Amino acid sequence: MFAGLWARGVALECRSAAFTKFPRPSALRSFHQASSKPTGPLGAATSTLRSWSRPTGLWSTSRAFTRKAAAPRRPFDPRFFSANAAQADAATAELPVLSPPAVGGWLLASAGLVFAVIVVGGITRLTESGLSITEWKPITGVLPPLSQAQWEEEFEKYKATPEFKLLNHSISLEEFKGIFFWEWSHRVLGRIIGVSFVIPLAYFALRKRLTATLPKHLTAMALLIGAQGALGWYMVKSGLEDSLLETPGAVPRVSQYRLAAHLGTAFVLYAGMFGTGLSAIMDWRYATKGFWSGMKENGSKWKEVLENPAVRKFSRSIKGLTALVFLTALSGAFVAGLDAGLLYNEFPLMGGRLAPPADELFDPAYAKKSDGSDIWWRNIFENPTTVQFDHRCLAITTYAATAAMWCAVNYNPVLRAVLPPLTKRMATSAFAMANLQVLLGISTLLYLVPIPLAAAHQAGSVALLTTMIHLLVSLRRPGAAAQAWRQALQRAKKAT
Repeated sequence: MFAGLWARGVALECRSAAFTKFPRPSALRSFHQASSKPTGPLGAATSTLRSWSRPTGLWSTSRAFTRKAAAPRRPFDPRFFSANAAQADAATAELPVLSPPAVGGWLLASAGLVFAVIVVGGITRLTESGLSITEWKPITGVLPPLSQAQWEEEFEKYKATPEFKLLNHSISLEEFKGIFFWEWSHRVLGRIIGVSFVIPLAYFALRKRLTATLPKHLTAMALLIGAQGALGWYMVKSGLEDSLLETPGAVPRVSQYRLAAHLGTAFVLYAGMFGTGLSAIMDWRYATKGFWSGMKENGSKWKEVLENPAVRKFSRSIKGLTALVFLTALSGAFVAGLDAGLLYNEFPLMGGRLAPPADELFDPAYAKKSDGSDIWWRNIFENPTTVQFDHRCLAITTYAATAAMWCAVNYNPVLRAVLPPLTKRMATSAFAMANLQVLLGISTLLYLVPIPLAAAHQAGSVALLTTMIHLLVSLRRPGAAAQAWRQALQRAKKAT
């Protein structure tokens, strides 16, 4: 008998050593990775969720006999939570896929690249470099000119553009290389965003590590990235048309409408990536730790918070304020496209008065219909004076609304009592960013749009939008998958 027990023990040890060579199953849909921490069954499972990408350690002899290499494992193994087999079988309902933190990190990194391409695009516009590349080659355009002959060829193409003939006819080859660099960098960075988004998306989708709603949304983002490249070229083409040479007083620059569409699409992409990435990370924290919006001990009370009438009203106002921030940033594209920042370089007055004269704001010269019925909207979008005035009004309104939001969070006793900590912090961050953005905007105007200040002002608009998105996400309810995982953990904890 002792010999038989000894032989069985040796066999178990061999099986344990052999199984260490097998790769660990994905932790995305299961709680059952091995853990050597003596924190109890629930702690072991939660620790495994946090470290789903760590290398596999040796399995203990006591667990080796439960592993069967040929049999598929269920996504939720109750043996880590209860030794009672009957209770375990009752708790093994199929759990939905919950995206790991790697998905959130990838989306935040993608959002960071979009942030960078927006800033580089702003510098490209400010340095008047956007029309230096006269062709769109999505594949071969990755490489810049590498020889003197190639540089001469690109320069000859640029000499045929209206910008060279009307503005830069005395530019040298070395100066051309300077503006070429910014446009080339902007385009290459856009390609990097596409590759760094599509490849990880395919990987996570094939490995089934995306929450059920994510594949559809992320695929739409990938398509939008491709459309953004085509839209960028469509914008550049508007500044290369020969008709500009025949139009009296025309300035070779891209259409402000297409510029606003290009920038607005970039903002939408950024908001989607950043908001989705934050949501994925917050869902993971809620599922594994019970944390919600900075509430560590009372994270389970999120329903009470979100169902509070004052919080619901506050949430609606935040959505409106976020839309206002987006609209103000979009109006800045019209200011940039028309060089409207070079007019009325004073603040808060415009020509010694709060608003320019009405006949200047709505100049009949901008109407193209004989009956003048288009005078309103054409002045709003094509008259530099009106465009700057509109941007000022939107900026002042945004600042006042942000200040009112901050005061409500800090001085309204009802909101102070119920809002979660993260919401309060992000409200303060949004107001601080609004103050900085106003200072950058006024300084850019007073100093006649210097490139460093103007680029910082454009980056500030993205930063302000970032704080507002974070504020919105802080009042988001946990996803269905995160709630299901949290409930499973709580049931398992009660069972132990």
